[in-house]
Amino acid sequence: MKLDFSVVVDAWPKLISGTIGTINLAIAGMCIALVIGILGVAILRAQMRIPTLLVNAFIEIIRNTPFLVQIYFIFFALPLIGISLNPTATAIIALGLNGGAYAIEIIRGGVESISKGQTEAGLALGLHKHEVFFYIVLKPALRTIYPSLCSQFILLTLTTAICTSISAFELTYVGQRIEGETFRSFEVYFTLTMIYLVISFLTMGLLNAIGRWAFNYPQR
Repeated sequence: MKLDFSVVVDAWPKLISGTIGTINLAIAGMCIALVIGILGVAILRAQMRIPTLLVNAFIEIIRNTPFLVQIYFIFFALPLIGISLNPTATAIIALGLNGGAYAIEIIRGGVESISKGQTEAGLALGLHKHEVFFYIVLKPALRTIYPSLCSQFILLTLTTAICTSISAFELTYVGQRIEGETFRSFEVYFTLTMIYLVISFLTMGLLNAIGRWAFNYPQR
């Protein structure tokens, strides 16, 4: 077999566009996941029966079903009850929900590691429970679990490739289109592999830099 990477070079603008699409999906999914994670833990700490049951049910459903089934459900099943979303919106919501379930568990672990004495001290100072949670408990908890969150966000970034199954515009979708036009499978998917590696390393570097800035982590 004679390799011909000229097809990849010629399609480079398309690959760059697909890479940007992947990054956009990942960032949007991460933001939604983080919000869901924080709100989910806040609800669990409030210990209200029905909201707690709903959050726990959400976690179990998401963590025990494949992401592909989740995105198919949103894209193909919800229109049957009048909720129709385009591929990009579906991908963002599915990524956010999937990442959010795992973020809840990660953040909950960090929150539970914080000494109850800090919570009691905040309440003794007259702070509301919500203020104690966000200002006294959450920040040190995030510092503890930040590396785990980073790993989850890297995984979420790579999960965007599955979104090609509903034709969401991202890197793998573009790669499949190029491969279908050129029939150069090795060259195209080798290039995609390298691009995903670069995205992962750059994302990890950026998240590490944010960690050093926000939580005073030492330089690696």
